[in-house]
Amino acid sequence: MNLVILLAIAFGGALITYFSGKISKKLRDIFAVLISLALIGIVTGFYNVSSRNIFYTGFFDFPLILRIDTFSWFFAITTVALGSLCIIFSLSYIRTREKTDFYYLMMLLVNAAMLGIVLAGDLISLFVFWEIMSWSTFLLISYNQGHALAAGMKYIVMSIIGSLVMLVGILSLYTSFNTFDISQIAYGMSSASTGYILFILIIFGITFGIKNAVMPFHTWLPDAYAEAPSPFTAVLSGMLTRMGIYGFLLLMYVMVGLSSVITSKLLSFHYILTWLGAITIVIPTFIAMLQNDAKKLLAWHGIGQGGYMILGIAFGTNYALVGGIFHTLNHAIYIVLLFLSVAAVQYRTHGERDLNSLGGLIKKMPVAFIGALLGISGLIGIPLTNGFVSKWIIYKTLIIEGAPFLAFAALIGTWGTILSVYKFIHNMFLGQLPERYKDVTKLPINMQIPIVILSAAILLFGILPGIVLKVINSIVHSFGFEPLNVTLWGIASDTGALNMVNIFALILAASLVIWFIFKRIRKSIKINQYDSYAAGTTVPKDKYHYSVNFYDPLYRMISPYLKDFIDDFYMILARSIKNAGNGIRRIYSGDVGYYVMYIILFLALLIFIQINWELW
Repeated sequence: MNLVILLAIAFGGALITYFSGKISKKLRDIFAVLISLALIGIVTGFYNVSSRNIFYTGFFDFPLILRIDTFSWFFAITTVALGSLCIIFSLSYIRTREKTDFYYLMMLLVNAAMLGIVLAGDLISLFVFWEIMSWSTFLLISYNQGHALAAGMKYIVMSIIGSLVMLVGILSLYTSFNTFDISQIAYGMSSASTGYILFILIIFGITFGIKNAVMPFHTWLPDAYAEAPSPFTAVLSGMLTRMGIYGFLLLMYVMVGLSSVITSKLLSFHYILTWLGAITIVIPTFIAMLQNDAKKLLAWHGIGQGGYMILGIAFGTNYALVGGIFHTLNHAIYIVLLFLSVAAVQYRTHGERDLNSLGGLIKKMPVAFIGALLGISGLIGIPLTNGFVSKWIIYKTLIIEGAPFLAFAALIGTWGTILSVYKFIHNMFLGQLPERYKDVTKLPINMQIPIVILSAAILLFGILPGIVLKVINSIVHSFGFEPLNVTLWGIASDTGALNMVNIFALILAASLVIWFIFKRIRKSIKINQYDSYAAGTTVPKDKYHYSVNFYDPLYRMISPYLKDFIDDFYMILARSIKNAGNGIRRIYSGDVGYYVMYIILFLALLIFIQINWELW
């Protein structure tokens, strides 16, 4: 099967699903699941295949090209796999909502557009798919109306700015090399001047930085993640935002090339991008500590974790690049899992996501709890989870390569993550169960399946990371780097080996010892959940538990410094532009008398200038 048929199934399947919904909701659900699963099977069949197709030549005589290699396949399989799990989860979550046919159309269209982006072999196709993705995303972010419309507008304004900047870069490249073919552009860039290469890096870097929410282009993300339907938020956070990472890799290591990027002349771009990554790790992570909205807390962590990816791919060594790409996949897995766990809680609590209004759901929703627990473990980077491996690779690179301040920023991000996600897991699932949730029941099976699969993936890629690292190692080698010595259980090197099987055995032995000790000591006594005390007094009924407002003293100290001043600046700028537009609009009143007066004043100004010009 060629790539044209693959995209035809992806885009055509979205339309078929929409129109089948007009016949039967059940038929629509079946089509949505079958198409998403079919895409997984088809993309899997392209593993280790290198292919290039000119699928259309009638666009002003410019060939539109599709291509696949290990690099594009890696992002393609991740996109369709996570998209399929979110579609399956949506079957129950979205069932009682309005415009469900439209929802599935947009979900499948977004996934098809992302698939088109990673398969595009020319800049025209890339731009078209990029726009389809952006506008479909806008419609889904705005799906819930109300505050969601404002979040959608913020997203689409930033996306339009990024698209316009990308268009400038595309036209510049065509003017310079007379082609839109990415492979031919890469060949031409090898002989381009340093100044022009830097210009292209900056232009496209802005576009991909906006999509990846790199500071200071991050301001659209928290509201978009919070207001979008939760299953789509999982897609948005898992892979759609990471199209920015794909773009950076395509720009830096395919179009521009290793020899041009990693040079002293271009060190400023490299250096600035790594520090933007470090800043993106630290600041959003600590802003996440201030959040009581579960989705906004994860949204700020989504920005912060993107900083690790940028730091890895921009640092420019084989180890760092492997860590950055691996972290892109790992983050996609655990952040999708976390948003689906939040969506599960929302589904059973009628939309509640305020962390101080929940609690005690562990017994009512054990699958969601396990998903949330493993998700935050991956987010932190606890050993035996996938997040540990990719973070360890990045830490090791920064330390060995003599970048202590960058390494410290990366470690600070992890410490901040631990502080904030404790509240996330504890306030939702532990503590007292509010009376209003005493009748909460378990999740439907279609919502449990994605959570179980993603939870297993976190452990699988944490214990046997070589399954993915071998593919990433091939990608990095294709970029011109020396390949790493990758094994099924980790990476071997002169500076020490990462062997997750040994770590697994050690943790398993320690766990058995702890279990044995607890079995030997006196058993715990079960008491009523309201038989609880804090500071010598009982906790009132339906009050969450003693850790409510636990961080208040810290909040009072740091909240004045953790405001999103960049967002405030953008809002001031937007208001200024709006006021200037209103002022200009008053000039065009539609009254002919005003226009005659403007002409007379303009002619008087010209006469005045002429008279004074002659006098001078």
